[in-house]
Amino acid sequence: MSQSALPARAFLSIGEVLAQLRPDFPDVTISKIRFLESEGLVEPQRTASGYRKFSREDVQRLRYVLSAQRDRYLPLRVIKEHLDALDRGLEPPQTPGGTPRVPLAVVGDDGLPSPSAFGRNGSDLRLSRAELIEAAGIDEERLAQLESYGLVAPRAASSHYDGDALVVAKAAAELAAFGLGPRHLRAFKAAADREVGLVEQVVAPLQNQRNPEARARAEEAVRDLAAMSVRLHAALVKSALSAAGLR
Repeated sequence: MSQSALPARAFLSIGEVLAQLRPDFPDVTISKIRFLESEGLVEPQRTASGYRKFSREDVQRLRYVLSAQRDRYLPLRVIKEHLDALDRGLEPPQTPGGTPRVPLAVVGDDGLPSPSAFGRNGSDLRLSRAELIEAAGIDEERLAQLESYGLVAPRAASSHYDGDALVVAKAAAELAAFGLGPRHLRAFKAAADREVGLVEQVVAPLQNQRNPEARARAEEAVRDLAAMSVRLHAALVKSALSAAGLR
């Protein structure tokens, strides 16, 4: 059975993984897979009795490692750095000694987060502070100001910034060209917080239910309400500008 035919939750034994890889990598062995695991390049789950359980993502990682070794002669240290970049939603360095890059597709044509080239969305992206500064085209002082006004913040569980933080920081950098600093953007933050409050009122009855279907409907409602609120905000701003004779 091909990898694409595997169910989304399927797990493979190490022998089944070997069978998946052998057609493209004839020299791969079980010992090689175990070695790559010992080097931290793949981390399969374990059954209660200690047997390895490989996911489809594990197989993809192994393919990436084996291809990078065979086709690009990359050492495991460099391959591990590439995998870390992929795990964080970034593009691996294109040249030796290079740095990971933020996929252009993270920010769509409308300036909003969009799925990246790796099938992730803006919330899946994980940027260091230095990476956010470089990708957004701002400096340390501007980022500190954005944080002081609550416009940008790292994730609560880590020190990384997501794609939403990147979109906000890039927008702030572009608005700075018109003389609008972080303190001028507090009104946007206050309006967003009020909209979140309205969304919470709508979906709270669904979220409070233990029924998984109700929770799924709540998640869908949040996405729909967020999209509609963005469209409404844009329409109201355009209408107000027109009424004021500014467009």
